[in-house]
Amino acid sequence: MNSDRRIAHLDMDAFFASVELLRYPELRGQAVVVGGRNVHQPVLQPDGSKHFARLRDYAGRGVITTSTYEARALGVFSGMGLMKSAQMAPDAILLPANFDAYRESSRLFKAAVASIAPKIEDRGIDEIYIDLTDIPEETNTLARRIKQAVFDATGLTCSIGISPNKLLSKICSDLEKPNGITILSMEDIPARIWPLAAKKINGIGPKASERLAHYGINTVGDLAATSVEFLVTKFGRVTGAWLARVAHGIDERPLVTESEPKSISRESTFERDLHARQDKAELSEIFTSLCMRVADDLKRKGYASKTIGIKLRYADFHSVTRDLTLPVSVSDGAEIRKAAGECLKRVPLTQRIRLLGVRASGLSPLTQSSVDLHGIQAELPL
Repeated sequence: MNSDRRIAHLDMDAFFASVELLRYPELRGQAVVVGGRNVHQPVLQPDGSKHFARLRDYAGRGVITTSTYEARALGVFSGMGLMKSAQMAPDAILLPANFDAYRESSRLFKAAVASIAPKIEDRGIDEIYIDLTDIPEETNTLARRIKQAVFDATGLTCSIGISPNKLLSKICSDLEKPNGITILSMEDIPARIWPLAAKKINGIGPKASERLAHYGINTVGDLAATSVEFLVTKFGRVTGAWLARVAHGIDERPLVTESEPKSISRESTFERDLHARQDKAELSEIFTSLCMRVADDLKRKGYASKTIGIKLRYADFHSVTRDLTLPVSVSDGAEIRKAAGECLKRVPLTQRIRLLGVRASGLSPLTQSSVDLHGIQAELPL
């Protein structure tokens, strides 16, 4: 194992919420939630102040996109239903998501980091891994310089974890939030990592955490003290061996500085369950919009797709998917709509639907793809 590597994980602090606080600085220090559907923008009052929506006033099925640290202290986290969250923080301010602003801030912070350390693995809109190994600068000084560059470019703070690998750095970036720096060597693992809950390891989800707890394994240290043989017996050869490695901070994964997307998808969860026939017009509009947004994403990223798929989740939370592989790759919205409609014909439409999604996979560079699909002339069911 190469312990001479310096791998950083940079995570923007409460990213979406922090971008909103740049726009509404008067909300700093308050419990703020971003998310929901059809949330109104703040209304300017005659005295020049702004009237903000409150979480207690929200009605619908929306979920939280993100929340400020003040809201998190009240038990309100991303992914929670807004109606449930309103019971815990009724006075929290509710803002609509502004993804154009988030994407622009994401572009700016990544460009700022790249100007200092160009070896970057992009992990999403608000986090990246950075290889600092070959940069001849003291680690803490370098981390502070990167953080300052991010702040100068965006006005936002970030937290950075630095260790010999991605696994440990991902954990470390969360230890001193917000606006923190955590530097860890392999020798620090017993004191800094082993006392943490096992679920702090990226890849150990709720179900795995419950299974580990069933065997008395609650912390990373507990996991490190468990024999490989026991873990393999209980979790299988591959997973058991992986659990044993990560408990000791072993991770040889390289940074992936260039990657091709495997698929592009869009989906929508409805405010109320919709019926394929009774709500045909509304569903058809949503379906077409999803297809057009997938097409826009494909063209923006320079890809065409040979396999178009759909996803439905019914009112009882049962989900189905269907795919159609085409004779040639497509990126045109109308052609994607035709192919997705063919998929839709192959699923039951007798019960109400709560979610609808469209997915494009089998991607290839747009310049190498044909977008002519005269062979499919489907009469769409929606």
